Amino acid sequence: MNVRTPAVAGQFYPKNKISLEKQLSELFVYEKELFDAKGAIMPHAGYVYSGPVVANVASQIKPKDFYIVIGPNHTGYGKPFSLMASGIWRTPLGDISIDDKFSDRLLETSRYLKADYQAHIYEHSIEVELPFLQYKNKSFKLVPIVITSATLDTYSTIGRELAECVKEFKVDTTIIASSDFTHYEEHETASRKDKIAIEAILELDEKRFLKAISEYEITACGYAPIAVMLVAVKLLGAKKAHLVKYQTSGNTSGDYESVVGYAGIIIT
Repeated sequence: MNVRTPAVAGQFYPKNKISLEKQLSELFVYEKELFDAKGAIMPHAGYVYSGPVVANVASQIKPKDFYIVIGPNHTGYGKPFSLMASGIWRTPLGDISIDDKFSDRLLETSRYLKADYQAHIYEHSIEVELPFLQYKNKSFKLVPIVITSATLDTYSTIGRELAECVKEFKVDTTIIASSDFTHYEEHETASRKDKIAIEAILELDEKRFLKAISEYEITACGYAPIAVMLVAVKLLGAKKAHLVKYQTSGNTSGDYESVVGYAGIIIT
């Protein structure tokens, strides 16, 4: 059995279970209205920076028994469109089983997705989301997907394939796209550019979103996962989206000269 062990525990978040639970308890500070989310966007930086945004999203999502989490490939390892199809993901809060039946069917029907473990070994974009989901729901199954840059046609195909598989298995799921937004620009510039991308997401318009990414040179690392997620959730009946929280790393560090933007969005 493949066991994907934590790659960034002790760096992005505490590797000790008690310390991690303490930090999460401090981030989940408000009682929120629960939404039956078909999709969501969560950032994936160190918890001290993006944790408040992720916690705000996670605290408003109705817990599910099944999550599809799509992240970008920061490392360059593995196949371009990589699905870890079996085994477990281990975090300091416990083990999460991959839904191998769903994954096997997705691989059978997908034009692009391939079974691959290498792309996931060191990639942090999925890993850092999972303790937030575990904090709200102690037991669920996972389908982890890492993808690289491609065309809108490719993203649309993968999104359709995901939606068709969800319908076939009749699973109640939230599809989570893991992404930070603008990287290493001045706070006001980053916020202004990110607002343009966020507006397109709130309109559920993946074409407009990708056009904004290109036209305004918005360095959102997970634009591909976001595009795939938008296609899939619309096919699953999503009608609206709302911005839960936006901030930059400057809100934590006090350095507003070079920031990273973090947006939390829920789609229903």
